[in-house]
Amino acid sequence: MTVEEQTLQATEAEADAPAKATPDEPVQVDVHTLPGGAHAAVEAVLMVADAPIGADRIAAALNLTQDETDDILHELADEYAGHLGGRPRGFELRRTVDGWRIYSSAAHADPVGRFVLDGQSAKLSQAALETLAVVAYRQPVTRGQVSAVRGVNVDGVVRTLLTRGLIAEIGQDPSSGAVLFGTTGYFLERMDLSSLDELPPLAPHLPDLDSLEGLDGLDS
Repeated sequence: MTVEEQTLQATEAEADAPAKATPDEPVQVDVHTLPGGAHAAVEAVLMVADAPIGADRIAAALNLTQDETDDILHELADEYAGHLGGRPRGFELRRTVDGWRIYSSAAHADPVGRFVLDGQSAKLSQAALETLAVVAYRQPVTRGQVSAVRGVNVDGVVRTLLTRGLIAEIGQDPSSGAVLFGTTGYFLERMDLSSLDELPPLAPHLPDLDSLEGLDGLDS
């Protein structure tokens, strides 16, 4: 065999060999081999979607065909609704003009609504009210500064106020990098105020923020 023939044979062998993924190119996992198969993979994607997602995007992400993805989505929707023999779930898979998304079941709108409203209407504790007052009158303010005014750790109370939507993170302190907090529009709505200027004149009774410098180490 001549050198030219050996070179040609080697080139053909390389062409027939399966392509290897480069270090920068992740290996595509066959979702059919994962626990629950392709159906579970589609569910996993739907669970992290914060907006309706098109079937084409799901297919591309999971390396599925469009037809298979469409079939899986319709099967899941039927399964959740109890049309395949199982019990109806408390959630449902809906198709909108923007794509597919999992929602709480329309049949359970009443208990879900009570749960949401109970969380919003529950009375704030005295500690939460005091913390909210400090934020309202001294905003923008850091968690450490609020703790210094109240003399206690306010981490848990701040989380509660954030969850209720009464305060929000509005920036960072340029000197310490600590998160700054302020009240929200929802706070004004609940207080029946049109602006912070309508707050009662309580601020003079609170210490100046200048006297609280260096206390941002209390921030977690």
